[in-house]
Amino acid sequence: MAHLIENMAYTGATPWHLLGHQLPAKQPLEVWAQQAGMDWTICETPVHYMSERTGGLQALKSFEEQKVLYRSDTKAALSVVSSRYQVVQPQAVLEFYRDLTEVSGYEMETAGVLKAGRKFWALARTGQHAVLKGSDAVEGYLLLATSCDGTLATTVTPTTVRVVCHNTLTMAINGASSNAIRVPHSTSFDAGAIKRQLGIAVSLWDNFMHRMKTLSERKVKSKEVETYIQRVLYGPGELNQPTAFKTDSQSMPRALAARKVLQLYEGKGRGAELAAARGTAWGLLSAMTEYVDHERRARNREYRLDSAWFGQGAALKQRALDHALELTS
Repeated sequence: MAHLIENMAYTGATPWHLLGHQLPAKQPLEVWAQQAGMDWTICETPVHYMSERTGGLQALKSFEEQKVLYRSDTKAALSVVSSRYQVVQPQAVLEFYRDLTEVSGYEMETAGVLKAGRKFWALARTGQHAVLKGSDAVEGYLLLATSCDGTLATTVTPTTVRVVCHNTLTMAINGASSNAIRVPHSTSFDAGAIKRQLGIAVSLWDNFMHRMKTLSERKVKSKEVETYIQRVLYGPGELNQPTAFKTDSQSMPRALAARKVLQLYEGKGRGAELAAARGTAWGLLSAMTEYVDHERRARNREYRLDSAWFGQGAALKQRALDHALELTS
């Protein structure tokens, strides 16, 4: 089976998805572009088609309303999009971090290309750090990702990583499902405007971590644990199920998932024994994010990464956060 990962690089410890090759710390963005497979550009050309003339002769004509995007290095086609589609180049994703790494203390941690160049991203550590009860450390990151096939808007996402298990979680506060900033490909990507909108805000981090501290202080009962897992995995439309752990031919996959999350919560998860997680809503949320990032069924690690950051896994983690916060309201 072909891998989704075209290329990837990282610095520091091996990332949770175990993909890519390691770089020394504090490398220039030009090195990151080369080593992460992002040192090429997206080219475009109108869609062409063959039309038949009188007498059987053919003529090549163009369809100006759509265009083909292709790689400058391999000439491989990436997608067919509207002529109004605004492309974000791979190196523009890295360039977004230049002043952040050179002036603001950010440090590039991972960058790479998925799906043969159709999707690419970069992730940088912000320097923000917090420790919940005991020694449960959480660090702040900023993720920038985009696509050239319409599957993902250009998205800038404040993200947290729980150090003990490298679980990733999008920051969300003030009732928002996510504080990600999304720029559709129908408009141009203005890095400066995005940074002003983000604010690269300390207040965002402080607010979010205050809520995580509240989760770490909220003890949960066994019935609440089962209800939480059921609500996250099954959704509101199926809350009348006798139990999330029921195993019949139809519910078996999610029942196995529910049992796995429960096992992670009850002690088998990374960091489940820490004071902040043991018997708390934070422990429940961490079990669910660990399940998505490390345990959820996937074709391979590349598919799990794509899902955990951009797909169904990301949506599942967001639902897990929303329901965890409801336990403290």
